[in-house]
Amino acid sequence: MEVMYSRCAGMDVHQETIVVCVLTPGEEDQVEKETRTFGTMTKHLFELLKWLEHKAVTHIAMESTGVYWKPVYNILEGYFDVTVANAQRIKNVPGRKTDVCDAEWIAKLLRVGLIERSFIPSEDVRELRDLCRLRKKRLGQLTAEKNRIQKYLECSNVKLGTVVSDVFGVSGRNLLETLITKGYVDAEDVEESVKGKLRSKKEAIRDSMLGTITRHQMDLIRDCWDHIEYLEKSLSQLEEKIDAHLEPYREEYELLQTIPGVSEATAAVLIAEIGVNMDQFPSSDHLSSWAGLAPGNHESAGKKSTKSLKGNSHTKVALCEAAWAIARTRNNGLSTKFWKIASRRGKKKACIAMARTILVIAYSMLKNKQAYLEGGPQKRAS
Repeated sequence: MEVMYSRCAGMDVHQETIVVCVLTPGEEDQVEKETRTFGTMTKHLFELLKWLEHKAVTHIAMESTGVYWKPVYNILEGYFDVTVANAQRIKNVPGRKTDVCDAEWIAKLLRVGLIERSFIPSEDVRELRDLCRLRKKRLGQLTAEKNRIQKYLECSNVKLGTVVSDVFGVSGRNLLETLITKGYVDAEDVEESVKGKLRSKKEAIRDSMLGTITRHQMDLIRDCWDHIEYLEKSLSQLEEKIDAHLEPYREEYELLQTIPGVSEATAAVLIAEIGVNMDQFPSSDHLSSWAGLAPGNHESAGKKSTKSLKGNSHTKVALCEAAWAIARTRNNGLSTKFWKIASRRGKKKACIAMARTILVIAYSMLKNKQAYLEGGPQKRAS
């Protein structure tokens, strides 16, 4: 096969060691092979960097094994052309398997250009990605703590949730803060705490707050409340950092929000996960496949399966949330399309189909720097 990179290296990365195989031109068109093992401490990675420079290596390939490849990539990124490959796509044939064989196999595939490069965004987008993913985790923890408090209230026969639709709204928080501070809520507290339309339910709210809270249950509620306050403060700080990281991409951020169902949070997740430079994806079909929103193509014994592929779960979840938001809107083409598919194939498949549609539209908008136009050409982009 035609040699694409004459001086290349393959790496088998683990938690404690990195096995590196370097292939360089030898005499009489022979290939010289040298394999070494390095540690994963920072000083060992710089030793690896110096050795690769000494061998005049130009291209490197490694598997995307967990998070272990990230520190290696961060150090080598500015010195070599580094390719991070999907481990499933560069598996060796079954047989004797060692770390040395794996590194050599990766180097051989890279040498003839048979390794498909995984999408690795720029450093600032990677930082934005970390912040958005952490925000998602914090929101999940916040929801869990709120549910836990409601469970403790129900166990104490405090029926606030049956009277107030949002226990953690303005009035609900006032009542909970009074309960945590004083240990009980009387008629005067209800009068001071309840705001807006809930004032018409003051009597019912007063009755719902008469429970049988024990000291143990009150301690549990206080502990959850302290955690909620910490999480809310953390989320506020994360929002500020995310907003600062989005400043260079303000145009794309506002463009994505013109798509029905795409909120500020969803737009931030899309930029963090797929970036803003669509040249790294040959077409919208490639992007859809990367996000796990393309139908599968699996056939065995005449039986076919079109189950959607595995992909970037963070992008997929954000787009599915936008799809459900579209389903609740009216008087737009995307909502009509959702319910048309749902009537034939069900809501879940309609959600996946709509998520793919949103991604295709976003791909065209980011590529052409155009705002969303109802019924516009971006729907047919590829």
